[in-house]
Amino acid sequence: MKKIIYILAVLLCVGWGLQSCDKGETYAEQLQKERDAISAFLNRDVVIRSSDGAELIRVGKINTISESTFYAQDSTTNLDRNEYVVFDNTGVYMQIVRKGVGEKLKSGQQKRIICRYTEFNILRDSVQTTNNSSYWLTTPDIMDVTNTYGTFNASFNTSINGGGVMYRYYGSTAVPAGWLVPLTYINIGRQVTADEEIAKVRLIVPHSQGHSDASSNVYPCFYEITYEEMRN
Repeated sequence: MKKIIYILAVLLCVGWGLQSCDKGETYAEQLQKERDAISAFLNRDVVIRSSDGAELIRVGKINTISESTFYAQDSTTNLDRNEYVVFDNTGVYMQIVRKGVGEKLKSGQQKRIICRYTEFNILRDSVQTTNNSSYWLTTPDIMDVTNTYGTFNASFNTSINGGGVMYRYYGSTAVPAGWLVPLTYINIGRQVTADEEIAKVRLIVPHSQGHSDASSNVYPCFYEITYEEMRN
């Protein structure tokens, strides 16, 4: 009798498991949905708007270039052609809007970098988080970054202002890997004169290079980010 009950219990568990699989998506299906969403985003004339309908960012239809073309252009992306370079090893797409003032972060250097950004969830087609508002003007997201032989490590600083939007919204000091990709190519400095501008990039970050929520729920995000050296 006990053996029969055990077999019935096993069959019930298997049935529940199959039913759960029917209702959910496999990881392969989630990956395909992410790839389709990115592909559609590249080929749309995207306008990102705030909750009140105001235009925040006009992305436009994107032209992708290879890494070899990017390096042949002195590590630049042509804005007139709305170019984004795609990095094959990470799947990150990057457009350098401005390389910025200052210098690149050298090996062995540490810097505290102020980031102002807008995050757009590509899969949900909506702005997810941003610190580009008057409310967050005095509490931007700050990264503590170290360059170790060309490998960048960073964490969000929470000691200065209690943390910015990224930390407060996602509950982690871990900086998305995609945010660190531009540091190889842009300068980190401060605006001193009126005609100087800090570095600015646009990124498409797949879930594997994103924050914990994007990683666990398999969705890509578009970012527009500025990078500015924090005053000592």
